[in-house]
Amino acid sequence: MARAELMDFDKALEMFEPVLGFEVHVELSTKTKMFSDAPNPAFGGNEITEPNTAITPVCLGLPGSLPVVNETAVRYSISLGLALGCQIAPSSRFARKNYFYPDLAKNYQISQYDEPIAFEGTLDIELEDGSIVTVPIERAHMEEDAGKLTHVGGSTGRIQGAEYSLVDYNRAGVPLVEIVTKPIYGAEHRAPEIAKAYVSTIRDIVRALGISEARMERGNLRCDANVSLRPRGQKELGTRTETKNVNSLRSVERAVRYEIQRQAAILAKGGTITQETRHWHEDTGATSPGRPKSDADDYRYFPEPDLLPVTPTPQLIAELTAALPEAPAARRRRLKQEWGFSDLEFRDVVNSGLLVEVDETVAAGAAPQQARKWWTGEIARIANSQNAEPAALITPADVAAIVGLVDSGALTDRLARQVVEGVIAGEGTPQQVVDARGLAVVSDDGALIEAIDQALAQQPDVLEKIRDGKVQAAGAVIGAVMKAMGGKADAARVRELVLERAAR
Repeated sequence: MARAELMDFDKALEMFEPVLGFEVHVELSTKTKMFSDAPNPAFGGNEITEPNTAITPVCLGLPGSLPVVNETAVRYSISLGLALGCQIAPSSRFARKNYFYPDLAKNYQISQYDEPIAFEGTLDIELEDGSIVTVPIERAHMEEDAGKLTHVGGSTGRIQGAEYSLVDYNRAGVPLVEIVTKPIYGAEHRAPEIAKAYVSTIRDIVRALGISEARMERGNLRCDANVSLRPRGQKELGTRTETKNVNSLRSVERAVRYEIQRQAAILAKGGTITQETRHWHEDTGATSPGRPKSDADDYRYFPEPDLLPVTPTPQLIAELTAALPEAPAARRRRLKQEWGFSDLEFRDVVNSGLLVEVDETVAAGAAPQQARKWWTGEIARIANSQNAEPAALITPADVAAIVGLVDSGALTDRLARQVVEGVIAGEGTPQQVVDARGLAVVSDDGALIEAIDQALAQQPDVLEKIRDGKVQAAGAVIGAVMKAMGGKADAARVRELVLERAAR
């Protein structure tokens, strides 16, 4: 795929004003699907992988099958709307969104159109320097997910060039909430940063509510990023593109930056922007054309005749309001104080998008500083090298277990890094990796003393130097012992033993 011509980012912002909009889809972690009793394939993290096994006649749109609304999904949707500062509609209605695609067996999607469950909200997001940006929320509405197509043959994995496609209806009917923003003005040079911070905040909210795992790499949370440019001083909005299903925080940021640069290059030469969906390619850091973007009229929305309106009672809304978790900004302030982090340390965690992971690692028993160190250090390094999200590689529980092994003296930091690599490689739990690789620290003083004696025999002058007050001379022996033990010795304990021998 040829990379489009791009304009320098700063130059693009001199000539054009970016206007942003986001549509974030959140898969809800209910036991069953939105309109049937088929199991939700991703519920509880036990993903059903055998194709077309989590289905019912409703999922397949078979004649005579009728949808029934999932009450838990409705409650989750209201909770999310409240957390976004939205008004909750006293009555909302489902609608049929008509379009044909092979993974949508009914030829329409049950969604909400002009009567959403939640509307008119605002969400404060915090940027890297601590400044707050308020994002206007237009609506949050309930709908069902489509199935999944696997395109076989071809070089891109997409339908173009494929020999045939396979359809899996397991995901069809999984409950979704789609959060739609109003146009976001004034983003300017911070547009990519705002995009990342917004999606990160949504992820934090739904995890805190306990309504979704929100794992972007698994599609639990997906972002469609809308970008348009208008010349400076122009009131009329430019034509927008919608980059679909971006599945990592880093990619959201990069996709918005790329579209600003791509569109600016076209407009500066007198070209026009096509209103279309676009695909983000992680490997090339570029977008490519999808299909012309449809407007609402093209979907021929009409009220779903098989479902009654959703009419939550004031008592239910009051109950769900009372159960809301802390707002993200308040939670961050609390955690920073509880953990005793400096402004720089805490900002490092927030900016890396790892606040939830660090918090869950601390909740699993790790010290805050250790949790921060491993997530923003070694794990982030490996994730960056693999072009992946850190949270997709290892769980907070496993990180806490590794920290515990280090704290107990069973591992050194060097050995612990190997354990992290083993867990990420799929070799098992931290303890299983330690056992399989033989990484446990040698705690037998007898074995250590034997190695020390061998090192001293090769450097007979070291004891005299230490006895003469040159304690730093012990470093040569410690290094030799660590090498002899394959790094599986506690350097502090080796030093103690060397000094004890010298004191005799």
